[in-house]
Amino acid sequence: MKFVDEATILVVAGDGGNGCVSFRREKYIPRGGPDGGDGGDGGDVWLEADENLNTLIDYRFEKSFRAERGQNGQSRDCTGKRGKDVSVKVPVGTRVIDGGTGETMGDMTLHGQRLMVAKGGWHGLGNTRFKSSVNRTPRQKTMGTPGEKRDLQLELMLLADVGMLGLPNAGKSTFIRSVSAAKPKVADYPFTTLVPSLGVVRMDNEKSFVVADIPGLIEGAAEGAGLGIRFLKHLERCRVLLHLIDIAPIDESDPVENARIIIGELEKYSEKLAEKPRWLVFNKVDLMSQEEAEARAKEIATAMGWEDKYYLISAVNREGVNALCWDVMDFIIANPKVSEVVPVAPEKVEFMWDDYHQQQLDAAEAEEDEDWDDDWDEDDDEGVEIIYQK
Repeated sequence: MKFVDEATILVVAGDGGNGCVSFRREKYIPRGGPDGGDGGDGGDVWLEADENLNTLIDYRFEKSFRAERGQNGQSRDCTGKRGKDVSVKVPVGTRVIDGGTGETMGDMTLHGQRLMVAKGGWHGLGNTRFKSSVNRTPRQKTMGTPGEKRDLQLELMLLADVGMLGLPNAGKSTFIRSVSAAKPKVADYPFTTLVPSLGVVRMDNEKSFVVADIPGLIEGAAEGAGLGIRFLKHLERCRVLLHLIDIAPIDESDPVENARIIIGELEKYSEKLAEKPRWLVFNKVDLMSQEEAEARAKEIATAMGWEDKYYLISAVNREGVNALCWDVMDFIIANPKVSEVVPVAPEKVEFMWDDYHQQQLDAAEAEEDEDWDDDWDEDDDEGVEIIYQK
């Protein structure tokens, strides 16, 4: 299935049903009073995270989702039926952004998590609501309000524990093939990996972690060179990054400069991502003797100013891979998910019509106050007011 990590959709909530103007008319009850019911609220649009989905490809074709309109009010104080909600399923890890304002509405990081993205319109009020001691036969009603309409940008960010970094042909896909059941394409030319892939590394029956492979970065990726940096967002939720360095590049390029290119692109993309724990891993040590590989790795690490531990592996032969995976597993256990990247807190989303009903009732009361005995003033005598005398 094609991997799609970005999509734009339109969500439209249902309109509210209109209020009803009606009066009770039954045998022997000539003046039964108002009995017009309220309309029904419009349906809402919700997003729901589903762990069974792993791509946004469905929303490249189906781009519009509309909730049901509320039913109008009816006589005999019958309230209209509420419109049905619409639930749109998205993969776990989807970030929801309002296309109109640019605000982040929420992060869908848990299976079953729900987020309201468009609120249905308020129901209109029937004339029963407007009766009072001075207005026994109100002919007022209010119309239902329109439902909200939003353009949403959906961005899928893979939920992985470990992220792979490196230039094209550094051996990232080969590493994932050797430690998991994932089978990304591997070949001896750059940009074999065109889309991110995930692999589950199982250390034993109870311990495992997820590793993410993204397309390789090249110099100028922040400006759009190569495949650009659009896939770096998939590393934002990783707890540790494995920086793979080809210890013997086939093009005879300088591994130190190659490593600095990756670090520079990380810093250009996000300071937060650049500060994540990053482990140095030298790959393809099978192309030289062990002594030569150790000397070469030490030389590169010293030139980079790297003082932490580094690893020497051969992803093809699985040399040194098991020890690296166990160290990663221990790090993940020591840094549980609660300390992982905190999901982006949704900004306060203003929904329309929040005070609509109270405003309508206040307006009706003000109108009644203005109409009631509008020829009276403080100088009037108490008692019966003479309007006409022959």
